[in-house]
Amino acid sequence: MSSGRRDVQPPAAGPAAVPTALDPLAEVRRADDPPTDVYLTGTVFLDIIFTGLDSAPVRGTESWARGMGSSPGGVANMATALARLGLRTSLAAAFGDDMYGEYCWEALERGEGIDLTMSRTVPGWHSPVTVSMAYEGERTMVSHGHEAPPPESAFDGAHAPGCPPPSRACVASLVPGRREGWLGCAAGRGSRIFADVGWDDSGRWDPADLADLEHCEAFLPNAEEAMRYTRTDCPRAAARKLAERVPLAVVTMGAEGACAADGRTGESAEVPAIAVEALDPTGAGDVFVAGFVTGTLADWPLADRLAFAGLSAALSVQEFGGSLSAPGWAEIAAWWQGARMGEAPAALRRRYGFLDDVLPAAYRPAPLARAVPTIGFRRPA
Repeated sequence: MSSGRRDVQPPAAGPAAVPTALDPLAEVRRADDPPTDVYLTGTVFLDIIFTGLDSAPVRGTESWARGMGSSPGGVANMATALARLGLRTSLAAAFGDDMYGEYCWEALERGEGIDLTMSRTVPGWHSPVTVSMAYEGERTMVSHGHEAPPPESAFDGAHAPGCPPPSRACVASLVPGRREGWLGCAAGRGSRIFADVGWDDSGRWDPADLADLEHCEAFLPNAEEAMRYTRTDCPRAAARKLAERVPLAVVTMGAEGACAADGRTGESAEVPAIAVEALDPTGAGDVFVAGFVTGTLADWPLADRLAFAGLSAALSVQEFGGSLSAPGWAEIAAWWQGARMGEAPAALRRRYGFLDDVLPAAYRPAPLARAVPTIGFRRPA
């Protein structure tokens, strides 16, 4: 694996200069590459997260949470995770013209550096909202929102029915039984498609409902989804079965880690999960996918990609919220420094030794935004 120690921006002159950002694709970039690394589209929610609940809320009672955070959610979880890992990320989404929408737009564009050129503000449409309650290592969510009206033209800040801009990769969430016309267009332009899938409320779990897999480079379902679609009783068998339909099948197994099967080479890999005390699991799946996409675009070995994705997800569950819980390279570097100093088992240190070739020798990051109890205070006049 080649070294990724190259800066996005040149460091300031002087002996104290250290990298200000890390570009994981520095060694594979070429002059004729598209300006966008990853394109994605979907719905942005305003997430309100309650943590520190001792148990599930009980009907007819009032529950007090010890912690609360607000942050952009929905597709913003994935977009933020990608951007924080140094990928040039473009998001096409509708934003309400209310204060929630303004906050989400500013947090993503100015706070995270996400390209919103393909996004739009919809007059008179209010932002979708999700309230998430985290307890006992799980979460319960209540959402409200309405589908955004369609854009006035095919290229008015949206992908459909047009084609997204050229990009190295696209991330899509498949809906069972529904085709996404833009995926074929994107794949035809050379974008590598990474997809996960939502729960099949119909209970069909018909493999034919995943026709868009024909456009995909990788499919990343969780173990339950993978086993239901393949009619298997083992996540590893499910990964091998899915690899007959898609070049790379990755199955997340929760506390057991993740496994993958490469249908082109026959290679398989499995990496255990990193044990952490979870504060809020919201968005961990999105962070896992972002980590795997990063490693794939950087041409890392399959097992390293799985390990990096699992580490990214493990770091994210120790913070509030979905999008703003995503780790950056500073958090990854801090974890690795602690692991190398003997705070992790020897096997874990060996497994993550590849980070020595990825992380810069010195790093001075800007502080990451985290979820806070409110979206802002009025400033004194």
